[in-house]
Amino acid sequence: LDQLHDPFLMKDMHLAVERLERAFEKKENILVYGDYDVDGTTAVSLLYSFIRSFYDNVATYIPDRYKEGYGISFEGIDFASDNDIDLIIALDCGIKAVDKVAYAGEKGIDFIICDHHRPGKDLPKAAAVLDPKRSDCDYPYKELCGCGIGFKLIQALSQKMKMGGIHLESYLDLVAAAIAADIVPITGENRILAFYGLRVINQGPRPGIKALIGHMKKESLNITDVVFTIAPRINAAGRMRHGQFAVDLLTEEDPQRAAEIASQIDLHNTERKVLDKSITEEALSQIADNDETQNFTTVVYNEKWHKGVIGIVASRLIEKFYRPTLVFTKSGSKMTGSARSVRGFDVYGALDQCSDLIDQFGGHKYAAGLTLDPENYKAFKQRFEEVVRSSIPEEARTPRIRVDSKVELSDLTPKFYRVLEQFGPFGPSNMKPVFAASGLRDNGFGKKVGQEGEHLKLSLICGRDFSTFDAIGFNLGDKYPLIESGNPFSAVFTLESNTWNGMTRLQLNLKDLNSEDASGR
Repeated sequence: LDQLHDPFLMKDMHLAVERLERAFEKKENILVYGDYDVDGTTAVSLLYSFIRSFYDNVATYIPDRYKEGYGISFEGIDFASDNDIDLIIALDCGIKAVDKVAYAGEKGIDFIICDHHRPGKDLPKAAAVLDPKRSDCDYPYKELCGCGIGFKLIQALSQKMKMGGIHLESYLDLVAAAIAADIVPITGENRILAFYGLRVINQGPRPGIKALIGHMKKESLNITDVVFTIAPRINAAGRMRHGQFAVDLLTEEDPQRAAEIASQIDLHNTERKVLDKSITEEALSQIADNDETQNFTTVVYNEKWHKGVIGIVASRLIEKFYRPTLVFTKSGSKMTGSARSVRGFDVYGALDQCSDLIDQFGGHKYAAGLTLDPENYKAFKQRFEEVVRSSIPEEARTPRIRVDSKVELSDLTPKFYRVLEQFGPFGPSNMKPVFAASGLRDNGFGKKVGQEGEHLKLSLICGRDFSTFDAIGFNLGDKYPLIESGNPFSAVFTLESNTWNGMTRLQLNLKDLNSEDASGR
């Protein structure tokens, strides 16, 4: 933790701390405002919990996904004005909210912006704008998530107010959840924050996170577990009901009450899964009906689709067609969409080339959100296809698995795995090593699993080494005939541990399988 950068290296950090100190001295009312996704709700929970530990006049606000949309809203500012708020701290949003911040200024409300998205041409006229992606910010690490920016702010406050830094570690469970969910690079400061955040999650998480992971039987959670178990449940609150429920959960100090909120959020997550599946099927049908399977892009729209799951559906469609994808639904008088991209293509940059047809947009290289007027949809869809067709690299049009090393199954010992784990936490820009092995056979007990047989569960043997390795292949059910044939095959996989009935064994997480000839090719 002592390798974290000085927070005051970030542009405007001194201004942010000074404005907060003035608010504390004058007993001003502070509103902690954030987006409704995991990064936003964890950031709000972090900053609110920290300030609330020594200051009473602080509240939280999460915009309604459906009534207000992404980011700072006029409705949120009106709420602040009606409740005599003097200062709004915006987390994971606000970097492009020039008009909203100006509107707040007219009402006598100051803003501190804590964002990590790309700025526009002009910055909001706020009391402070914290964003390492500002062109005039020399902060050494540019890839913090929104919750990470919030952590740097409480780190700076802690230093300035001479609180000591050791207690800040207890907030890192929130930061680790945000890092995992927001798909930011796990390098530099993010690597440090994720490492210690996972330690907090595994050894002493806040009641809300403990309630979310209470059903899991794993002895130790990693980043992947956070991505697939904690993050979807936190997200489900904002997708299906309201993001404030996620904040309520993450700031709740009573374990029993936290368990009750977590149970409700779990029901929302189940509902989300059902919607996700049905909308994906409708989108696939729409693509087939319109004969668009040969396009360079996927752009689909249905005014009845649930706004809370269109981003997930976009990711599902990429799994099917592997091309930049936008999924739209109706939101008031506008169309709102979620964009997802493939490795090696900047979808944000592509949207920028269509900006004259877009009402507003924001996001990252691989994920973005946008709104547009319905009358522009047809022209936008055509322009987006043209932009992608003319600019996407050929290698970005085919999914590829980069293999780090070929191995023999006998190489994969517990000692080898322990050494491998020291390279973690794994994630973007520090992915878990991918291995390849050949001459494999199933011992005869391999089978398809899952409700529709979409996954594989195997027990592999190699050559004369008759020791077996458990293997799981998610969404590889269609490879079962290759296993059933009894012929040798090769596999690409990552290595993980799996605990079942109190026994921990190494397991191969299969990424792909292929047949091979007698020579092992």
